[in-house]
Amino acid sequence: MKKEISYMDSVHRDGRIWNISVMILLLAFPVTVAIIFNAAPDWNALVMGLIATAPMYWAVGAIETVTYVPMLGAGGSYLSFVTGNISNLKLPCALNAMEQNGVSANSEEGELISTIAIATSSIVTTLILVLGVLLIAPLTPILQAPALQPAFEQILPALFGGLGVAFVSKNWKLAVAPVALMLVLFIFVPAFNSGTVGIMVPVSALFTIAVGRILYKRGVL
Repeated sequence: MKKEISYMDSVHRDGRIWNISVMILLLAFPVTVAIIFNAAPDWNALVMGLIATAPMYWAVGAIETVTYVPMLGAGGSYLSFVTGNISNLKLPCALNAMEQNGVSANSEEGELISTIAIATSSIVTTLILVLGVLLIAPLTPILQAPALQPAFEQILPALFGGLGVAFVSKNWKLAVAPVALMLVLFIFVPAFNSGTVGIMVPVSALFTIAVGRILYKRGVL
C-alpha cells in the first residue's frame, strides 16, 4: 500500500526539486555558452572574484533563510527563493495576505495563504514584464516624462510605508529599536544606500529578534 505523503512533506520535496533544478539551469547557461563559443573564463580571475564576493553572499543567504522562512512559511520560502524579489515584492504580498486573513505563517492556513499570495505575485509580475517588453517602445516617451518621475520614485516608499504603519502600530515597543537603528545607519553612514537594502533587511530582522528577546525577558513585551 502506497504511503500517503503529507502536505508539508510534499512542499519540502517539490521545493527541493525546483530549487535544485533552477540552480542547475542558472549554471547551465554560462557553461553552455562557454562550450558553444569555446570561451572558457579566466579561472584565476574567477576564483579570485569568488573569494572576494562569495562569502558575503553565503552569509546573506544564510541570514535570509533564517529570517524569511518564519515569515513566509516553507512553501512561500521555496517559491520566493526561486522567483526572487523577496524583500520588495514577495514578502509584502505574503505578509499583507496573512494579515488580511488573520493567520500566521507557522499555521497551516498561513502556509497556504502565503504560498498562494507569492504565486499570484509571481504570475502578475511575469505578465507585467511580458506587457512591458511588448509595450516598451510606445510607452517609453510617457514613462520618461519628467512629470511622472517623482511618482515612480515614491512607489516603494509608499508600499513599505503602508505596511510599516500597519505592523508598527501593533507593537510599537518592539519596532522602536530596529527603526532607530536603520535611521542612524542610513543617515550617518553614507556607504549604505539603496543597493544595500537586500542585506540590511535580514540584518534588521535578526536585530529585532535579539531586541525582542531582551524586552520579553525584562517583561516589557
